[in-house]
Parts: sequence; C-alpha cells; structure tokens
Amino acid sequence: MHIRVRRTGGFAGIERQAEVDTTDLPDAPEWHALAEKALAAGRSSAPAGVPDGFHYEITVDGRTVHAADPRLTEDQRALISRVLKEGA
Repeated sequence: MHIRVRRTGGFAGIERQAEVDTTDLPDAPEWHALAEKALAAGRSSAPAGVPDGFHYEITVDGRTVHAADPRLTEDQRALISRVLKEGA
C-alpha cells in the first residue's frame, strides 16, 4: 500500500508532503487498517477549515480524500502524524 499525505495552510503557509510504502513493513496490517479508516472519514473535496489551520490531502493507492483542522478524526490525525514522521 502506498500512502501519501500533503499538508497545506497553517500560519506560515508552508506545504509539507511525505509518503510511505507499507509493502515491506512488519506493521503493514496496522497501516492498512488506519488508512482505510482515515479514507472512510474523508471528503471528496476540500472542507472549510479555520483561519491558519491545516488542510490535508490523503492519498492511498490512488484514492484521495481531503480533511482539515480542527475536524480531523482520531484515525486521520494518527495516520497524518505517522506518515509525516516516518515518510520524511
């Protein structure tokens, strides 16, 4: 599974992007479950956020959803944090 997170917005407006390929990871099933939950809660178009908040584009194997602070689900927040940390 290929997971990409793109974060835009924020106070400084700096874009950040990271990717993780779970193919050879020992915890791949955890990644897959988290990614599916995050996708299920996403939207097909960018939701309204808050001033200086972050907007996220989550892509898993070619399927893209959008999310924004402060309305992220716990699963979305966990996946985003994990991808941005480990995919950097």
